[in-house]
Amino acid sequence: MIKTKFWGIVPAAGVGKRMNTNCPKQYLSLSETQTIIEHTLTRLCDAQIFEKIIVAISDDDGYWNDLPISKHEKIIRAKGGKERADSVLNALIEIENQANKNDWVLVHDAARPCITSEDIEKLIFELKDDEIGGILALSSHDTLKDVDGVQILSTHDRNRIWRALTPQMFRYGALKNALELTQGDARITDEASALEIQGFSPKIVEGRSDNIKITRFEDLALAQFYLAQQHGK
Repeated sequence: MIKTKFWGIVPAAGVGKRMNTNCPKQYLSLSETQTIIEHTLTRLCDAQIFEKIIVAISDDDGYWNDLPISKHEKIIRAKGGKERADSVLNALIEIENQANKNDWVLVHDAARPCITSEDIEKLIFELKDDEIGGILALSSHDTLKDVDGVQILSTHDRNRIWRALTPQMFRYGALKNALELTQGDARITDEASALEIQGFSPKIVEGRSDNIKITRFEDLALAQFYLAQQHGK
């Protein structure tokens, strides 16, 4: 019987335009000793479930090789792509001679450093027997509006709206096939959307609210606060 493996993928070829900084946001300092991406990868390594973690880095990245964690035995570098989906597909191709089609792939944002082993374990426990997989998500507590410019067109039923988080966990073969078939499709904003377009219905697993994505400067302070809370400080 073939043992099912777990692979981590971290697309990290983006430049973080909304942060308006001189370096990609994943390389901003989050603590005195580590950048955002170092915190993220440390959390994933600490989970101790991944065969390897593949990090997709752009060819012109001048920061990655200077990070001590880039030499970690569990971490492999893959070629970053123009879009997130391209980076994830490149990472999948990087391990195609090692992975089985039924292996699990967990794709996680480089800018979500507050991910916990608890949430990773919960995701795996809920989905390990599923044929396709699913994602961590949060139910919406806000009232959500559909807007055309500055005018409200309608209000969504928030009981049916969830905020997608990461990791997103799918079978290697199904995810690779979905990304290959949807290359260049602007609707693909996360891995789940690629599976959805192929007619699949990924599962939702409720995650922690402190698993935030750093997109603006004020998020740095919030992430630092959550990390301190998680460490009991």
